[in-house]
Amino acid sequence: MSSERAKLVEEVLLGSRELSTETVMFHTAIAETRGLSAVETKVLDYLARFGSQTPKDLARLSGLAPASVTAMIDRLERKGIVNRERHPDDRRKVLIALDLRSIASGVHLWDHLVKGMHELCDRYTDDQLRTIIGFVQAATALTHESTAKLTADGMS
Repeated sequence: MSSERAKLVEEVLLGSRELSTETVMFHTAIAETRGLSAVETKVLDYLARFGSQTPKDLARLSGLAPASVTAMIDRLERKGIVNRERHPDDRRKVLIALDLRSIASGVHLWDHLVKGMHELCDRYTDDQLRTIIGFVQAATALTHESTAKLTADGMS
């Protein structure tokens, strides 16, 4: 690897680290305004993106222990943010669903970031955005895989 490429890769790694830290801090601030933990807000994000899930599915998606997911669901249900519903295909299963009214009351907290991201995207061409999207998707998959590996290694 050339020294110029090595420098660029180091800049990507540092930039990714900085973005990760700022993202965690933003999500922590959002969580605190809603009386939630940052982990709870991310589990809610899984529900928002993928729809209602079984507790087992949430454990698989998040990498959290099933007992931790059950305790979290109990807390979120007490706070009125999720509901337990019977699975339509298997009455023995329970689905965890977002309470959409509760979620809607916090959407405004994202306004500044979403507006800023639209403005930031306006600086790039469509081809550049496609490259960025590809990088973000690949980095997300690698991060998810690394989380799953850590979780699996920690349980063995």
